[in-house]
Amino acid sequence: MPDLSALLWPNVVAVIGASPEPHILRGRIMEVMSSHAYQGTVYPISRSHDEIHGRRCYSSIDKVPEKVDLAILIIPAKFVPATLAACGEAGVRAAQILTSGFAEESGDGGAALEDEIRAIAKRFDMAVFGPNSEGFANTLNALCPTFSPAVDKTELPLLPPWRQDGHIAVVAQSGGMGFAFYDHGRPKELPFNYILTTGNEACLGIPDVVDYLLDEGRTDAFILFMEDVKQGERLVQVAEKALKAGKPIILTKIGTSDAGARAAASHTASLAGSYRAYQGIFQRYGIIEGSNTEEIVDIAAAFSYHGRNLPKGKRVGICTASGGGGGWMADLCVAAGLEIPELDAKTRATIDAYLPAYGTSQNPIDATAQAVRVTGYGGLARLAAASDVLDGIITVASCRNPAILQREQEDLVKLAQEVDKPILFCSYTQPHRDSTAILSQAGFPLYGNMANCARAMAELANYNQLRTRFLAAPRIESNDAGVRDKVAALLAASGPVLCEFEVKPLLAAYGIPTGDEALATSADEAVALAAAVAGPVALKIQSPDILHKTEAGGLALNLPTDEAVRSAYDRVMAAATQETRGVLVQAMAPKGHEMIVGINHDATFGPMLMLGFGGIFVEVDPDVALTTVPLNRDAAAALLDRLRGRALLDGARGEGPADIDALLDLVVKLSQLAADHGAVIGELDLNPVLVHPNGQGISVVDALVVKRS
Repeated sequence: MPDLSALLWPNVVAVIGASPEPHILRGRIMEVMSSHAYQGTVYPISRSHDEIHGRRCYSSIDKVPEKVDLAILIIPAKFVPATLAACGEAGVRAAQILTSGFAEESGDGGAALEDEIRAIAKRFDMAVFGPNSEGFANTLNALCPTFSPAVDKTELPLLPPWRQDGHIAVVAQSGGMGFAFYDHGRPKELPFNYILTTGNEACLGIPDVVDYLLDEGRTDAFILFMEDVKQGERLVQVAEKALKAGKPIILTKIGTSDAGARAAASHTASLAGSYRAYQGIFQRYGIIEGSNTEEIVDIAAAFSYHGRNLPKGKRVGICTASGGGGGWMADLCVAAGLEIPELDAKTRATIDAYLPAYGTSQNPIDATAQAVRVTGYGGLARLAAASDVLDGIITVASCRNPAILQREQEDLVKLAQEVDKPILFCSYTQPHRDSTAILSQAGFPLYGNMANCARAMAELANYNQLRTRFLAAPRIESNDAGVRDKVAALLAASGPVLCEFEVKPLLAAYGIPTGDEALATSADEAVALAAAVAGPVALKIQSPDILHKTEAGGLALNLPTDEAVRSAYDRVMAAATQETRGVLVQAMAPKGHEMIVGINHDATFGPMLMLGFGGIFVEVDPDVALTTVPLNRDAAAALLDRLRGRALLDGARGEGPADIDALLDLVVKLSQLAADHGAVIGELDLNPVLVHPNGQGISVVDALVVKRS
C-alpha cells in the first residue's frame, strides 16, 4: 500500500483545474483552502488564469517550480488519466480526484477510465483518493482541499483549542455524509482530526485509510460511512487491529436490505444475506453501528472523552435536579441494556445530608434544584461516583443557562481529574453553546438527546467488555494437516452437491459426532440395517437432485418394525431420480432444541459460520447470527449470546438446561472445517442440530454441502 503521508501531510499542494470563480466547484476549493491557515504552499494549475487568490498560476504540473507532494484534480473525467500520469512523471506522490463521471455512471466508459487510474497509481506508487469524492480536511494542519461548506469560513476554529487528545477521524465513501458528521459534531466541541472522503475507491478504500491512521497514532476513534467493501478480508484485518489497539469504530452501512440476496439451495445461504455477513463482522470485532448522523456523533463523543476511562460494568448512577428527567433517563438506560442499581447505604447517607425531604438518593438520585444549588451538578456526580455499586454516571441537567455551570467550572475540572469513572452530562433543555464549551474544557461531553446519551454509555461498557474478552481469548490453533488433506480429498472426489451420507464423513474427520446410520440400496438392506439399531429409525433418500426431502416425499420417520421399514423404503424410493445413491437408515434422535449451524461463502468476506434456532423459526422468524472463521470457544459463546432466544437453552417452563458445551464444541470444530475448506465449500447446512439436555450431547439430524462453482 502506498504511503498516505504525502496525501494527508503534504508540504506542497497543486490544485489542477483551479478557478477564481467562487460559484463553481473549481473555485470553491481555492476559496475554502485560502480561508484556513495551512502553512504549506499551494499552487493553482490553470491555463485560463495568471493568478488566483494572490497565488501565481501554472499551466501544467511540470511547470511548478518545486516538487509537488499532493495534486487535487478537478477537471473533466476524460482528462484525468493523462493528467494523473503527468503528475506521476513529475514525482507527485499523492492525488485526490474530485471529478465525477467514472464507474458510478451507467455504461462501460467510466469504469474503463477508473481502470486507467488504478493502473497509473500502481505504476507510480501513488496514494490516490477517489474519483467522485469531495476532498478531505486535515484539521491538525488546517489543510482543507474540499468544496464542502462544512469547513468554508467556519465560525469556530477547525479544532477546539483545548482538546489535545480524543481525536475522531471520519472516513466516508460519501463526501457529503463525511463532512456532515463533522458539521454535527464540531458544535459539540468534538476534535475531528481528519475528514476523509474516498469516493469510488478506485485505489484506496476505507480499510486502507483506517489501517494507516491506526499506525500513525493520532486517532482515538473512527466514524465510517460505508456503501460497500471491495476487499472484505482487509476490513476484517483492520477491524481486529483497531479492537486490539482500543480504537473504536462507529459506522453506518447503507444498503442493508436483503431483498437482493439470491435464492439458495440451503437455509444457511438464504439466511446469510450480505448485510447479515456485515453484521457478523461488526459484532465480532466490536464495531458499533449507528442509525443516524446525530447518534453516531454522540456515540463517538463518549469515546472521545472517555475512551481511556471505560466503565468496568453496566451499572449506572443517574444524578439530576429533575425527578421526571431522571426517571425518563433510567427507562432509556435500561432499554439500552444498562443497570440502574439502588445505591448502597453509605453513599446514600452522604447524599442525603444535602437533600430536602422531597428528594431521593436511591437512584435515580433526585437531588432537586435546592440541593444542586449547594452541591453543584459536579459535586452531586462526585458523591455518586464514590459508590462501589456504580460503574458510570449520567448527570441530567438544564444547560440552557451557562451561568449555572460557570459557577462550578473549577470544580468540574477537578471532578474529571479525580473520578476514574465515565461521567456524561445530558441537558433536558436546549443546551447553550457556552455550556457545551465549559463541560468540554473540563473533560465531559454534553448531550441534548437522552436516548443517545444512554446508548453512548452502554456502548462504552459493551466495548470494554467485548475487548477484554477478545484480548484474553486463547489463540486458535490450526488443525492437523492429515485431517485437512483427508477432507480435501473427499471433497475433490465428490460432485457439486454432497448428500447427507457424503457429508457425515467430513464432519467425523473434524470430531463432530454423526450418530448411528448407514446407506441402503435395497429394501432388504434397509431392514437389516434398521434391525441393528436400538429403537425406531428414519429413512432418507440420498440424491443431489433432492435437497429438501420432505417436500419430495423422500423422508420417513419413526419406523419401529421391519414391515414399517420395508414399506417406507418403497415410498421413499418413489421420489428417486437418476442420481439417487440410495436411502440413509438413521437412528431416530431423542428430542432436543432444534438449531441450525452452517457455513456460507460470502462474496465479500469468504466463509462465514451461521448459528441459529432451527425448525419453524427458520421459516417464520429467523433468529440467526453470523461470524468469520475460525472461532475459539469464547468467540463461539459470544456468537450464541447474540441469539434472541439464547435463554431458552438455559432452561424454560420446567425444562432443564441444554448441553451448551456440546453445541459450542460443534461450532468450534465446524468453524475450523470452514477455515480449512472455505475455498471449496459454498454452502454447508446442518439443519436441524438437536441439542439434548445437559451432558447428553447433540445430534446432527441432517446435512448438506453445495460446493462452490
